[in-house]
Amino acid sequence: MGSGHVLAYAFDVFMQLYTAEGFRERDAAELIMTNNLFGLEIDKRAYQLAYFAIMMKGREYNRRILSKEIKLNLHQFIDSPEIPNEYFERLAEVSPYSYELTTTLLNQLTRLLDQFKNATEIGSILKIEELRQSELDQLEQFIGSFEFFSDMDILYQLPEIQTKVISILNITRVLMTKYTAVTTNPPYLNKMSSNLDKYVKKNYPDVKTDLFSVFIKMNSNILTEGGYAGFMTPFVWMFIKSYEELRSFLITNKSISSLIQMEYSAFEEATVPVCCFMIKNAKTEPVGNYLKLSDFKGGMTVQKEKVLEAIQKIDTNYYYRTNQRKFIKIPGSPISYWVSENELSAFIHGNPLQDYYSPKTGLQTGDNYTFLRHWSEVDFFHTNIQNNTHYAKYQKINTGGESIKWYGNLSDVILWENNGYKIKNNKGSVIRNENYYYLEGISWKRIGSSEMKFKYLPKNLIFDQSGDSMFPISNMHYQFILGFLNSPVAEKFLAYIAPTLNLTAGNLSNIPIIESNNLNEKKVITELVNQNIKETKKEVDSSEISWDFKCHPLI
Repeated sequence: MGSGHVLAYAFDVFMQLYTAEGFRERDAAELIMTNNLFGLEIDKRAYQLAYFAIMMKGREYNRRILSKEIKLNLHQFIDSPEIPNEYFERLAEVSPYSYELTTTLLNQLTRLLDQFKNATEIGSILKIEELRQSELDQLEQFIGSFEFFSDMDILYQLPEIQTKVISILNITRVLMTKYTAVTTNPPYLNKMSSNLDKYVKKNYPDVKTDLFSVFIKMNSNILTEGGYAGFMTPFVWMFIKSYEELRSFLITNKSISSLIQMEYSAFEEATVPVCCFMIKNAKTEPVGNYLKLSDFKGGMTVQKEKVLEAIQKIDTNYYYRTNQRKFIKIPGSPISYWVSENELSAFIHGNPLQDYYSPKTGLQTGDNYTFLRHWSEVDFFHTNIQNNTHYAKYQKINTGGESIKWYGNLSDVILWENNGYKIKNNKGSVIRNENYYYLEGISWKRIGSSEMKFKYLPKNLIFDQSGDSMFPISNMHYQFILGFLNSPVAEKFLAYIAPTLNLTAGNLSNIPIIESNNLNEKKVITELVNQNIKETKKEVDSSEISWDFKCHPLI
């Protein structure tokens, strides 16, 4: 719940609802505080600020609220304490239940407390196992029977233990309750502590990529039938392969009611690719409302203006009403809500690129400073630039560099003496797809700009992960694939599959190819692509930094 900004806003919304139904403001304030607002937090200071904010909202509408014993449904997570045997013995002594039932309740309490051992680290994604709502009710009654403490109880600090156990039961009730509306800006975290990482992989294996994706699934599952969950998260979950299971879960089990994809720098304080969206806990409403604001610069003021404009005038060109079942027809199920019917047809009837070419991720040196050099920094005769031998100390390598079409950015060499012995034995190095080294193919810069560019990859080069490459697995010539990938048509398809600036081998595999049977067409394409490669290479080699430099063009 953070420091309570969302709760304070919700308070005012509820106040309007209550007063519209005829409630007095002072009565409505108390009802909102005790019945409508719930929150959990792992940070003590944030919890205190949220608690204070809601108490002050109550005081705004009811002057006497602070004199009443109002208990808010806001809680800070605590780890289960070390509980002495004396506590369980005293519970058994004061229990109003039979011996058998008392034993069952003590066992349930023990299991519950075990689940809270790392609660301050796990927080709201904590799953309560083997406990039903009715059993929680009975546990609360059982703990409540321990009302009076003897001097010996105080000596063993049993009152303090009792207070912590009650707090854990209160948090458990919040975790087990179903809600009509849930909203959050969840933590964005993909590098977790050891305990949290193990917990997420065990309990949320299908959405373990990032903590925010765990919250999306978890919050969507604590809704009442027809309830809504609102989120503000990075929009990478909409497209990247590692979130495919999350997308499948939402498309299959929930309804995306609305989604606003913001411009990269919508928040002036930080460049974060963010979207806001609403999930409805229902399968019956697949048509949702989508706003694509990525083209509108100028911060949150401009973003707000565009949202209001779309609400008032729904025929704007950045507003879409889309059936989410369309997404399943696109490989990887990206949330590409702006795809047209004709473009969708290409995904359905075309073949994926991976049927013709196999995209591969290259090696990772783990230490570029040690292993990579510009070709001019090493002894020319110790490279494979001149004779293409695979036994030279330094081998030509294709790295990312500047994003470029057709040909270029081939200027680096890698220390590969004794078939890469040193780099293969370097702790941080990762050697991938070695059997594709030195082959002819197509390459691209993995992290690019808004326009993706593809180039010809000549033979006798190694390639690294910043210069991912693809290689033929069919008899289709590279000219046809390269020409298509550098076309406006492919650029549109890539916008659906990978609208972020990270184009991996995985998501490129799914771009649809519709092969032409017209031999004359293929001939023209081949000639044009060859000409583009030739002219670009001629320009590149006119510079002295090119390893194929022969003569300055002015001489």
